[in-house]
Amino acid sequence: MGSSSGTQGIVIVGGGLAAARTAEQLRRADYSGPITILSDEEHLPYDRPPLSKEVLRSEDHGLADVTLKPQEFYDDNDITLRLGAAAAGVDTAARTVSLADGGTVGYDELVLATGLVPRRIPDMPDLDGICVLRSFDESLALRRAAASARRAVVIGAGFIGCEVAASLRGLDVQVVLVEPQPAPLASVLGEQIGALVARLHSDEGVDVRTGVGVSRIRGHGHVESVVLSDGAEIDTDLVVVGIGSRPATDWLDGSGIDVDNGVLCDPAGRTSAPHVWALGDVASWRDQSGHQVRVEHWSNVAEQARVVVPALLGQDAPATVVVPYFWSDQYDVKIQCLGEPAATDVVHLVEDDGRKFLAYYDRDGVIAGVVGAGLPGKVMKVRAKIAAGAPITEVMD
Repeated sequence: MGSSSGTQGIVIVGGGLAAARTAEQLRRADYSGPITILSDEEHLPYDRPPLSKEVLRSEDHGLADVTLKPQEFYDDNDITLRLGAAAAGVDTAARTVSLADGGTVGYDELVLATGLVPRRIPDMPDLDGICVLRSFDESLALRRAAASARRAVVIGAGFIGCEVAASLRGLDVQVVLVEPQPAPLASVLGEQIGALVARLHSDEGVDVRTGVGVSRIRGHGHVESVVLSDGAEIDTDLVVVGIGSRPATDWLDGSGIDVDNGVLCDPAGRTSAPHVWALGDVASWRDQSGHQVRVEHWSNVAEQARVVVPALLGQDAPATVVVPYFWSDQYDVKIQCLGEPAATDVVHLVEDDGRKFLAYYDRDGVIAGVVGAGLPGKVMKVRAKIAAGAPITEVMD
């Protein structure tokens, strides 16, 4: 496809960062054909990381503060936004997207950027005071619930759970953080660094309970208590379920597009179906070693958009070496990660003052990643070493 298109143009399904960045990159690449964004939300595409932090903590932080681009951007760039238009299926032979309201939208090229949906606890009762957090509206609902809550149980100590726990403490809510693993973030950063994250929350007054799950949630109309797998029962006014998310791919059932923990793509975002592409949290791209990798980091989206747009337009994609990066704001500490640390790596804790810390991740003698809390300069200076696959001894000296 060149700088213009057929009659249908490019359709992007999704209402978040990946959709907005793709549309923006298409216009920057001088694509002049129609662009349509289909979003199941009623809001302009917005940024999600602040939902568990600034939006949750402050009534002064509203939709305008997280909106990625104003309406004028879409108008000026001739990008059609169809809000409240949930996609329900794809016919790759006819090149059409069916909508939940019964309508259809044709495409010349289709970009899937539907992101994630929160996981739910099986058989969770339908009680007021039980919240999940993925959308702006859910963040507002949680903020309203927190305003009258004295006690909260946060189920899951991943990044969202930890950020929500920190925000609720900032709102003077007593928090119990429940995690089946041995430590918060243990599956991502390992038990040793997870224990330092647990320390941070404990120091802020959070009751951190690890190695234990949830057996029951009780209440009559409104949540009243949470029963843990060790038999303990915690009285609570509010429950936040943060047990992770899964790719939003259910609507692709029957489309013939290959899905396996995300939409399977080649290294440029091509799916198994002609004229269909995917990027962002929903997409599993093949990496240089031939493995399928799905990355749920904000910074990854812009890098993928810079690859998929030229490929979609039949242009050469830029050759870049991307060092994955993500961060998490908890209390007054920014936890940052560069590279691809794994729980199975050897961890070298090189700095720890009781709150701030710095750790290198060693995989077969090579630095695989760095994680730091409150030490941004020391984290970022390791980027080049990670990109180069430097021996761990080079950064330990």
